Amino acid sequence: RSKYDLDPVAFEVELERLWLQVKPLYDSLHCYVRARLTETYGPEVVPPGKPIPVHLLGNLWAQQWGNVYDLVEPKGVADPGYALTERLEKAGYDPIKMVKTGEAFFTSLGMAPLPETFWERSMFVKPRDRDVVCHASAWSVDQKDDLRIKMCIQVNEEDFNTIHHELGHNFYQRAHNTQDPLFRDGANDGFHEALGDTLALSVTPKYLMRLGLIDKEPPADADVALLLRQALDKVAFLPFGLVIDKWRWGVFSGRIPADRYNQAWWDLKLKYQGVAPPSPRSEAQFDPGAKYHVPGNTPYMRYFLAHVLQFQFHRDLTAAAGETGPLHRRSIYGSRVAGEKIERMMLMGASKPWPDALEALTGSRDMDASAVLEYFAPLKSWLDEQNRGQVCGWQ
Repeated sequence: RSKYDLDPVAFEVELERLWLQVKPLYDSLHCYVRARLTETYGPEVVPPGKPIPVHLLGNLWAQQWGNVYDLVEPKGVADPGYALTERLEKAGYDPIKMVKTGEAFFTSLGMAPLPETFWERSMFVKPRDRDVVCHASAWSVDQKDDLRIKMCIQVNEEDFNTIHHELGHNFYQRAHNTQDPLFRDGANDGFHEALGDTLALSVTPKYLMRLGLIDKEPPADADVALLLRQALDKVAFLPFGLVIDKWRWGVFSGRIPADRYNQAWWDLKLKYQGVAPPSPRSEAQFDPGAKYHVPGNTPYMRYFLAHVLQFQFHRDLTAAAGETGPLHRRSIYGSRVAGEKIERMMLMGASKPWPDALEALTGSRDMDASAVLEYFAPLKSWLDEQNRGQVCGWQ
């Protein structure tokens, strides 16, 4: 917790404040998804008013629920009318064109292109002659200008968004590499993760239309389907983002003793996520160890903060770009004004406390999750309508 310019206890209080801001949205999503899963599997398997069995949410940790979209897709609303993966394939995109398109987003904001060495030294596709870690990552090898990404790119919607995210790391790395060595980092870990995701939020139908991937923007009544698909990943992630480090901090401080490691894990998952294990668990198991970041010793709060900050960044950058209308339909593509604000923040690196960097980008010194609520407001209204008569929450 030492990288966050806050007293450790005050930091935990701040995280709880941000979580309580977004909890009503998560509760509405949880209630709706559980009802659809009850329809699919029956009340004996998914009882109303109870936690959702974790193995039915399409992900080992229930950290993202996008894999069950087909089971919970909205009925009686307009379809977006396109599938991005199909459009990318039809337009002849390959891994290099995917990355070139991501780079063009950044250059449209006024930033310099990536160096030639990026294209020579990055790994874009899975090698045929050896095993590699395909988990996407971005690197500044010499903390100067040797920038690279490492991916096993497939031509699909997920990797199209991931490329925008990873390039965000590279452009941020190049900017703060101008600082003294101790300050060659993001304002805090959450900033580095949030920046690329902020640009990915601008991968809207409006942006796709400018790329020629779609002919027209979907009608407004298609927004529910688009937002639900996003919420199953971004909103469902929020409580999970808290659980990892809340468990770890409890272990490190001694509040969670060694004979309760597994029980405490599931207690936190029940409290924040409203999920239950698929079968009885005991201290003979060590379920936290199945999440890479626990044995790999990678701090996780950066991801929770990124899922809050990206929406705050998006709201203020799109306003600076002169974008109006619903927040989820705005894009900063092509805005030099937004690009200048991002560049100013990136150049600071870790040389100033993060509230200074936040102020440079948004005009505010406080993290604020209200932008998450604004972004998903049409979905929240629709979810609450669908949830009428349902027993929401969990015991």
